[in-house]
Amino acid sequence: MSSLATLPVTTPATEPVPSRPRRRRPRAAMVMTHVALLVSGIAWMYPFLWTLGSSLKDTSEFFGRGLNPLPSRVLWSNYQDAWAQASFGTYFVNTLLITIGTCAGTLVVTAMAGYVLARAPFPGRGICLFLISATLFLPHGYTIIPIFDLMERLGLLNSLFSIIIVQAAGGVVFGTFLFMGYFQTIDGELEDAARVDGAGFHQTFWRIMLPLSGPMLATVGLFTAISAWNSYFIPLVFTLARPEQRTLSVGMYAFIGENSTQWTLLCAGSVITIVPIVVLFVLLQRFFVNGLAGAIKG
Repeated sequence: MSSLATLPVTTPATEPVPSRPRRRRPRAAMVMTHVALLVSGIAWMYPFLWTLGSSLKDTSEFFGRGLNPLPSRVLWSNYQDAWAQASFGTYFVNTLLITIGTCAGTLVVTAMAGYVLARAPFPGRGICLFLISATLFLPHGYTIIPIFDLMERLGLLNSLFSIIIVQAAGGVVFGTFLFMGYFQTIDGELEDAARVDGAGFHQTFWRIMLPLSGPMLATVGLFTAISAWNSYFIPLVFTLARPEQRTLSVGMYAFIGENSTQWTLLCAGSVITIVPIVVLFVLLQRFFVNGLAGAIKG
């Protein structure tokens, strides 16, 4: 018995289960997928490419070459004429000022409101969130009359400042919810450490939480910039009496009615309108993705 007890106990070796070979995607299917995506991308980009090429043509070539986007002779003077003669330079400056002012106002208000709703429990918080959410379903068409009357009573009509206020107010709700979701993802130990060091609620926000919300600032700023840059209805209503305060979108529509034959200048104005916002998105796309992912996670 003792000899049997000293014998080592062996377990049967388990044979490794052969892994199933991965099925490689057929090369023909991969090639067809890339071709389909390439064709779809070209079809999606073609209107912009045609507009870009048409902005460099003369009037006869614009009508003569049809859907061919390539100009036989490049005319950079179309941009100069559109900027000066068609007043697109004035419209561009107006749009830029409105976009900057709207972004600044929206970021300040939404960042503070989102931080309070995320980090400061107070009585009536649920009711406040419900009321803020309800305003998302109010269309601009039903609220423009009281807003117009309010701006008139405040003496702010016929000014770019009125457009900035109205457009910034329109983006407060969406930006507030994005900031609220983002601030909820930040560890609360940072606030506890700041409180131990003697920082108050406002100091914690401005010195710690706001610098950490860079991706969300870029996200909300990009959303607001795109909306303000492309806005048509509100600038149209508030610039009816002041044509020199038109934005690019309103000016382009007026240009079609006033100069319906100068299509090359219209195409040049369209390129002037599109390029800045595309460049802004390319520069901020990394922050945009990070900030949106953080808001959804929260």
